[in-house]
Amino acid sequence: MKHIKKYLKGFSLVFPFLTLLSCEQFLSTEPDSTRATLKTPEQVSQLLTTAYPQGSYVVFGEAMSDNADDKGAGTDDRVNRGSYRFEVVDAPVDQEDSPDMYWAQAYHAISVANQALLVIAESTNPESFSAQKGEALVARAYAHFMLVSFYSKFYDPATASSDAGIPYVTEPETVVVKQYERRTVAYVYDMIEKDLLEGLPLIKDVSYTVPKYHFNIAAANAFACRFYLVKKDYAKVLQYANSVFPGGDIGPNLRPWNTEYLPLSYQELYKRYTRATENANLLLVETNSLASRFTPTYRYALTNAIWDEIKAVGNITGSSVSWAYPLFNVGEGNLLIPKLDEYFVKESVNAEIGSVWVMVPLFTTEEVLFNRAEANLFLGNQSAALADLNLFASKRIRSYNASTYAITLPKIRTYYGLANSGTNNSLGLLYSIMDLRRLEFTQEGMRWFDILRYGLDVEHVTAEGQTITVLDGDARRQLQLPQSVTLSGLELNKR
Repeated sequence: MKHIKKYLKGFSLVFPFLTLLSCEQFLSTEPDSTRATLKTPEQVSQLLTTAYPQGSYVVFGEAMSDNADDKGAGTDDRVNRGSYRFEVVDAPVDQEDSPDMYWAQAYHAISVANQALLVIAESTNPESFSAQKGEALVARAYAHFMLVSFYSKFYDPATASSDAGIPYVTEPETVVVKQYERRTVAYVYDMIEKDLLEGLPLIKDVSYTVPKYHFNIAAANAFACRFYLVKKDYAKVLQYANSVFPGGDIGPNLRPWNTEYLPLSYQELYKRYTRATENANLLLVETNSLASRFTPTYRYALTNAIWDEIKAVGNITGSSVSWAYPLFNVGEGNLLIPKLDEYFVKESVNAEIGSVWVMVPLFTTEEVLFNRAEANLFLGNQSAALADLNLFASKRIRSYNASTYAITLPKIRTYYGLANSGTNNSLGLLYSIMDLRRLEFTQEGMRWFDILRYGLDVEHVTAEGQTITVLDGDARRQLQLPQSVTLSGLELNKR
């Protein structure tokens, strides 16, 4: 993280100390002097490697969702516990996997993007930095998108113009504590769209040594696909989904769970799932996280009962299926699908201490496929939506045979207990997409976004017998802003 110390001494938004970055005092030198050291597109590209939130949402996202249950025992972690119970998580900004850490790291990523954009604007030949400008704009849009999704009321066109958003920051900070205001969710979405649409056409994959560690063309289109799905602009969802791969050919880029993955060991799966050469991974970001270490042992986590509920969606095929996902028991009742492996980084070559990191796929081919299926459904193209579901099943079911496992509308209606009608066909397809998406992203924190998008109720029961019900519209579905934001003039969410 030495390059962060070198280039980002002016950042102070909401966290004037930002101790998790282990940087010296930010204003110990004039901020303008650091920009003078960035002169080439290659140097700006190196700076932009940290324009992505290096905090993780996996732990609190998974614990808040219906993928978690109270095992009554296990690793007692305040982030996991508070998230499951929908309490304000009392964890400091340097606590791995905490909401406060994610907030700080997201705004740190925004600061990096803004610093890069300022360098480009002040250069004598800004046109030579067009690819870097594109990456910075899209990265800035992404970090704000994640913040407004977690810390504000989820986007609803009927209320977005009055719902409180988060600060949309477009310039580097030059003071220790700067005052901000919470504009509306609609304003934040307008700014995200502006940055995304300006930046995406500028991105060039040839600018990167390892494109999967940056907003490459495929990942930027996948982000646009997700953004417009939330906005329910389904024509644009299709446009960007089909731009991820030439000709919209998604199939060869899905994870080969029932073929190449099937014989892999626990350790081999960990190594492969998040590698940059895996076609399914569109954007990979390293996060300071303990998710890999404690995901199976957390008290509030996946249980056999929940997994049985999740995998039951295989019955939409009309037959009993065996999914190719390998579920390991890491001790009694501790379930794990090997996905997000950790690695240790020493503070120096000879140091005995350091930090734990986990590589996380922020965008994948599978998400694009589900987004495309959902868009086709809402555009009235049920056959295309069905084709994508069958494509997914063909890569996930052991000993797959199309004649046995083909997903059809009659099978879907039977599984969900729906009468034969056009409305019920659409409803059944939507249920299928949501349930298969839940299955695919188990233990990755992604289920929470569907719960927010569709206003699904969540009911958590504790081992002590307490039932915690969080309905659509409940203020507890918004993460609380860190207490320190009040220094910058921001109001906390009302809970």
